[in-house]
Amino acid sequence: MLMPYLETTQLLPRFQALDQFLREHHHLWHPRPFTTLTLPWETHHPALAQWLREQSLAHAEAAHNDPGSVSAPAPYPQLATRAGELAAIGDLPTTEIAAASPRLSVDVPGRKWQQIEAFAAHLDFARRPRHWLDWCAGKGHLGRRLLGTDQHLTCLEYDPALVAAGEQLSQHHHLSVEHRLQDVMAPDAATRLSATHTPVALHACGDLHVRLIQLASASGCPQLAIAPCCYNRTAGPHYQALSTAARASTLQLDLDDLGLPLSETVTAGSRVRRQRDQSMAWRLGFDLLQRQVRHSDDYLPTPSLPSGWLQKPFASYCQDLALMKGLLIKEAPDWTALEAAGWQRLAQVRNLELVRNLFRRPLELWLVLDRALYLREQGYNVRLGTFCPHPLTPRNLMLLAEQPVDNSVSNFTVAG
Repeated sequence: MLMPYLETTQLLPRFQALDQFLREHHHLWHPRPFTTLTLPWETHHPALAQWLREQSLAHAEAAHNDPGSVSAPAPYPQLATRAGELAAIGDLPTTEIAAASPRLSVDVPGRKWQQIEAFAAHLDFARRPRHWLDWCAGKGHLGRRLLGTDQHLTCLEYDPALVAAGEQLSQHHHLSVEHRLQDVMAPDAATRLSATHTPVALHACGDLHVRLIQLASASGCPQLAIAPCCYNRTAGPHYQALSTAARASTLQLDLDDLGLPLSETVTAGSRVRRQRDQSMAWRLGFDLLQRQVRHSDDYLPTPSLPSGWLQKPFASYCQDLALMKGLLIKEAPDWTALEAAGWQRLAQVRNLELVRNLFRRPLELWLVLDRALYLREQGYNVRLGTFCPHPLTPRNLMLLAEQPVDNSVSNFTVAG
């Protein structure tokens, strides 16, 4: 049985169910195994904690993208089942689109172009847009793909180099496109939107797509489409809810919480994964060392380090990082044993994170539903579903919002 997408009347009930689930189990997914030697929930679920700590790094890697499939002790299976039920959501309807000119995709990485094609194929609006507004457009690849006969396109972008490159591409393809240099967070961004625009945003980060939702609804845009991304790219240390339902919730989210939906990776190559694992294992080894040196059981945040640091011997890595953090290592440890302990802890951390990962998609859906409910409050009919397969991008949720229209108006086809 295919899982349907969510329509306007279904948004609030799903949000409320997710909200209850996330609040009830906050103690399981809020603490981060990377920064805490022993998680508070381990005393309540000792069998589960012990089982996870005994699993290998390879086990965690294999289960990372599908934590619900892990056969772990209770309450893991029950949590996995409920999380899967609440996070289940289907594809949005597709609409027929004309084939794009092969030239349009020449300057676009393959995966990105596939995402653009999928996004375009799900723009199932009742009214044919007159003027596309590509928000945080980059070079304007999405907007050019959507632009059809007798339609206009404006691309807003913050980076002057991308604006210039976009203009060159539009001229090269003989398309009349207006590329504007615009900081969409600036006060004058509101002047760029009007009731003639249909804004689209494919993976505009955090506050950038929230800003679009707010300005588009205030400007009376008849429809808009957004695929949200990077919920932790936001001003302030805590999440600022948009909808009435989310503002009424007692769920408080910090930046680490907002980063949880983004912790999933589907595109990293083997070399990148090895480098990532080494970096994390060495950080965890250093963490054990700094706790001894400081006589403190608190985690010590460390800055992002250049990849060249991983070319050093482990002892030099720790000594240089200690110097950076103002720590004095009086007695040199057994560096070989400490590095091994870092790798062992990495395996434990990754497996313990499987519990958090069960809440990854439910939390993301909670966040996107907050945006959907806000748009509903602004008078839009809203649909929420997926626009592409998960392997193409984990950020495959898409919001379609449209002001009510006469049912006699037919759907449109995106021109190539």
